[in-house]
Amino acid sequence: MTEIKQNTLNPFKILSISIGIIYLWFGVLKFFFGLSPAEQVASQTIHQLTFGLLPDRIAISALAVWECVLGTMLILRRYMKFTLILMFAHMCLTFTPFVFFPHQTFMHLPYDFTLLGQYIMKNIIIISSGAVLWQYYVKGTPTVYMRPFSEKQ
Repeated sequence: MTEIKQNTLNPFKILSISIGIIYLWFGVLKFFFGLSPAEQVASQTIHQLTFGLLPDRIAISALAVWECVLGTMLILRRYMKFTLILMFAHMCLTFTPFVFFPHQTFMHLPYDFTLLGQYIMKNIIIISSGAVLWQYYVKGTPTVYMRPFSEKQ
């Protein structure tokens, strides 16, 4: 009789850690002026959202802290409901440059993205991944998804 070896890799942990690494990496870059490719648009966006009340350097530093905290929490998989809520809020805000700066995000509205627009659009993958993580960590995944492939119908 052949024994079925159970896969020890949990795809939800891998997904959480991989998104956490992205957040941590992008957040750390923002602590060093000029290293983040998103620094300028993030600064302009925060300036618009806060009506210019928050100095740009403080705004970028606060964003860096937010992203690093999110990344760390995703990697450690702690307080996932709160972490994912903060992540979804952050992701919503990342799309605001399409509204505030369409000339920077589109070459031709609404289909031809600039490199910046493509950079922002990749966040759809992070949002989708967050929805998967929400289902697993907050709501609980149905057991059918956790069975080995050999047992699935």
